[in-house]
Amino acid sequence: MIPYALAAGALLAALAGWPWGWLGLVAAPLWPAGKPRRAYALALALVLLRLAALGDPWAGRLGGAAEVSGPLRRGVVYDARGPIFLDAYPTPADGWVRARGVVARPRGARNPGDFDLRAWLRGRGVQAVLQDAEVLDHRPQGGLRPALRRRLVAGLTPQAASLTRALTLGEREALGDDQEAFRRAGLAHLLALSGLHVGFLVAFFLTIGLPLRRWRYLLALALLLGYLAVVGPSPSLTRATIMAGVWLLARAAGRGEAPLAALLALALAVHLLLEPYAVWSLSLQLSYLAVAGILVFLPPRRSLPRPLSWARDAFFASLGAQAAIAPLLLHYFGRLPLLSPLANLLALPLAGLLVPLGFVKALLPGAGLLAGPVNLLAAGLLDLARLFAGLPSLSWGRLDAGGFAVYYLALLPLALWWRGLLAARRALALAAAAVLAAALPPAPRPDVWFLDVGQGDAALLRLRGGVEVLVDGGHEWDASRLRRTLNALGVDDLDLVVATHPDADHVGGLPELLASFPVGALVVGPPGSGDPLEDRLREAAERAGVPLIEAWRGRSLLIGGARLDFVHPPPRPTGSDNDRSLAFYLTVGDHRLFFAGDAPARYALEWPPRRVEVLKVSHHGAASGTDETVLRRLRPRYAWVSVGRHNRFGHPAAAVIEELRRYGVEIHRSDREGAWRYPLY
Repeated sequence: MIPYALAAGALLAALAGWPWGWLGLVAAPLWPAGKPRRAYALALALVLLRLAALGDPWAGRLGGAAEVSGPLRRGVVYDARGPIFLDAYPTPADGWVRARGVVARPRGARNPGDFDLRAWLRGRGVQAVLQDAEVLDHRPQGGLRPALRRRLVAGLTPQAASLTRALTLGEREALGDDQEAFRRAGLAHLLALSGLHVGFLVAFFLTIGLPLRRWRYLLALALLLGYLAVVGPSPSLTRATIMAGVWLLARAAGRGEAPLAALLALALAVHLLLEPYAVWSLSLQLSYLAVAGILVFLPPRRSLPRPLSWARDAFFASLGAQAAIAPLLLHYFGRLPLLSPLANLLALPLAGLLVPLGFVKALLPGAGLLAGPVNLLAAGLLDLARLFAGLPSLSWGRLDAGGFAVYYLALLPLALWWRGLLAARRALALAAAAVLAAALPPAPRPDVWFLDVGQGDAALLRLRGGVEVLVDGGHEWDASRLRRTLNALGVDDLDLVVATHPDADHVGGLPELLASFPVGALVVGPPGSGDPLEDRLREAAERAGVPLIEAWRGRSLLIGGARLDFVHPPPRPTGSDNDRSLAFYLTVGDHRLFFAGDAPARYALEWPPRRVEVLKVSHHGAASGTDETVLRRLRPRYAWVSVGRHNRFGHPAAAVIEELRRYGVEIHRSDREGAWRYPLY
């Protein structure tokens, strides 16, 4: 009971934070009197005091210049005043660094589905960024790690070297695109230093230390802590090290075996005492939930032949881990590999040989003869990951708190039935009720997502009945990012795509999107004369079987309860691409918005005047796109300026911003706030 009380107190304190966590003391009477209650209160108090001691070291320096120095690990400088993320391009390799820049808060995800730097740094206890950093001095990493790396990769093929670096030293970035293949195959956990690696290390150390009898457990613990210091702590490795460390100490003291569930709870308590901020780390959440899922769904021991017993345990361990972390995978990565248990069943024997061989090759001189087997095993594991990466997976958008609650409410009765604590009929009824509740969600409310594609344009309209319309698609390099955003927003097809005009920053990403995403129809302006980008877009639509709809002034489209009234260009436009840009009013119920594309303001007198709620500012805020005439005819309440940071065009023009403010328009900018959602209800 005590380990669970410690874990509960530490978890509550870490989640609530300072000083609100002290309210958790009111829950102390829920624990049995005596040691469990005192353990809960002690853990809660210690974690809260640890949070208070960590504080916010850069709060007083925000917006000011600073010079920092210290060890650099994965982009974070561990300065004497506190950790700070180094916003420098290119990011220096791990080692020691001295740099100067401006202290700022980390920025969140720019679009749904984008990498969230603020959340990632929060899980590492980092609350500030050194923006526009200039590196003054950098010394590459020294010490034992480079020597281990050189010995490890000697004689290996480039692909085998990359994989063994990831498996042995945790250097996953060496894998490049294959890291994504492991994730899509459901094998990403093999690349995270965790219980698998710690188990092999401990077994290896205990084997070579057999003559030392009970002292070998302490030797194994010392060597394990040394390995942690060399490769650097990560949530999964820290968790596995704490669990193994407690077990080794118990064995050294002659104590009996501790239940794995108690070890996991104790590891969580110790982990959060050391790093209370890690509770917000996705790695920690995945690690602890996966082990909990394994402990719940691993079947009881039965007398089976060893190969069958191993295969059964491996399958159910993978299934249990995936069941426990499925909503996190769907929420953060947008997909769940459906054949992950089978992939793990085949991959674990290969990894089970590669990991100890890698350790032996890195640790022992004269182990070069292992290069051949390592090359062979690494090739097999890589081929397996690539194969399963292309097999079916479940795609999903982001989950809200209700989605997580429904999933675990459905999983809980099934877990209780599996452990023999609930009758099968009642478990199925409770799980079915939760699934039924999830299957009857409220109708999604319509909205517009103005997306951040830098110095480009893209907006997603989500209308009633699941109708979705994309207006422009950013640059060519924005296509994959755009797909991630669509997946995160639960968009599995587009009923309509509007390409306002053939400029690379508006439609560069659309040809790839048309080739890889279901699209109902493509709206374009009147055909030009030999524009290569326009020709490529039309050819991509033809190859994908997407019908073309040509629009110009006076044409209207009705879709999903919305009306698109095009006011520009005329049927036979002349001039530049911007002169030919589509511009239209979007009307949804009582809401009206105006999408100006890159249409110049000199055409505004040709547009019928209508009051709008939102103006998508023309040409990224260029002076030629918005003037008093435009604002007088549209009278917007809000303006969206899609513009890149530090762009070379000087967008948005100061005169445009001043004019918008003079008309009392609330301005939203992609360079300052990322994507902006505007509700249509």
